[in-house]
Amino acid sequence: MVAASQGTAYEAIEIASRDEISALQVERLRWSLHQAYDHVDHYRRKFDEHGVHPDDLKTLADLSSFPFTIKDDLRENYPFKMFAVPREKVLRVHASSGTTGQPTVVGYTQNDIDMWATLMARSIYAAGGRSGDMVHVGYGYGLFTGGLGAHYGAERLGCTVIPMSGGQTEKQVQLIADFQPDIIMVTPSYMLNLADEFGRQGVAADSTRLRIGLFGAEPWSELMRREIETTFGIDAIDLYGLSEVIGPGVASECAESKDGPVIWEDHFYPEIIDPSSGEVLPDGSHGELVFTSLSKEALPIVRYRTRDLTRLLPPTARSMRRIDKITGRSDDMLIIRGVNVFPSQIEELILKQPMLSPHYLIEVWRDGHLDAVDVNVEIKREYRYRLAVDKEHVANTLQHHIKSFIGITAQVRIIDIGGIERSLGKARRVIDKRPPE
Repeated sequence: MVAASQGTAYEAIEIASRDEISALQVERLRWSLHQAYDHVDHYRRKFDEHGVHPDDLKTLADLSSFPFTIKDDLRENYPFKMFAVPREKVLRVHASSGTTGQPTVVGYTQNDIDMWATLMARSIYAAGGRSGDMVHVGYGYGLFTGGLGAHYGAERLGCTVIPMSGGQTEKQVQLIADFQPDIIMVTPSYMLNLADEFGRQGVAADSTRLRIGLFGAEPWSELMRREIETTFGIDAIDLYGLSEVIGPGVASECAESKDGPVIWEDHFYPEIIDPSSGEVLPDGSHGELVFTSLSKEALPIVRYRTRDLTRLLPPTARSMRRIDKITGRSDDMLIIRGVNVFPSQIEELILKQPMLSPHYLIEVWRDGHLDAVDVNVEIKREYRYRLAVDKEHVANTLQHHIKSFIGITAQVRIIDIGGIERSLGKARRVIDKRPPE
């Protein structure tokens, strides 16, 4: 087979048998566990504490005996103590924003960068992109992995890259209209911001040449997919990744099926665990997604708890397993008067209301000794002249659905168009004003 990065066909591994994929995973897992144990003090100590050694891995099931890695492990070894190669062999460093603590730092050797670019090219190809397409990259460049990950992958596929980065929304719309790209790569929430700007400029969002959007970096629902596809007249494809594992390109949907991102299992081994007990769950069970890298040199990652909640699904368009839509994060779950609430649940109810826009903000606060929730949401621009008549009805309807389907009482506030801050990257959906326990 000719590699997909050359733009003509699938890579052979994408249509390999399950036995071939599993054999490759065992071989690469043994190497990766040794890479971590032999060169990273943190992993050597953790493995020894758990009484396991890389040589103990005989089958894929044996991985469950090895300890988890969590984000705090990377923070505690800041900046470079998790690297498994000398710092001089690290060609690039990325890092998280660090808004909730010490940044998590990730490093890449030349081989890591080449592998990442190949997987991003594979992802863009699976989404329907081809050599010669023009790709508008609206993910942020810099320490965030999104921009450069998308950029290198698009170039590897043979595409023409517009390295726009985030922000400058007016200019983004101008360049999309003027350059006529085929593909756009941004966060789904920012794509909605672009839709607003098209409307403000009086330009039909579906009048461009765009045919594909690869959206990632935050959870988004099927209803939001339909909103984007209808507004822009494109195929909206789910792209999954996280910097600790490598960045975007850990998994991607295929254009012919659009039934959940295919995990590139030749480089990342997935597990689903019970978030409370850590027990590995069978495929098809809902739980927390865990990844072990199979080929990373600079930063091998062993059983990394992503906190993303989903399930593993059987192969369809490719021979590798898929993940279902991310329903939320175990660390994003809100407990409101004893009820577990995910922002995605409220988003789904908002998007079912035809007059409401996808821009919303949830505020949680303490009213005496009880939790209180405000849901701030905007009306769609085309309904703005009906706002005075329908505002109370729309608010009461959403409030009723939140109570009926989620089980909490919320105060719904319909606010002015543009009143909710527009994100230039990942959207901020929740402000928790409750004092710490």
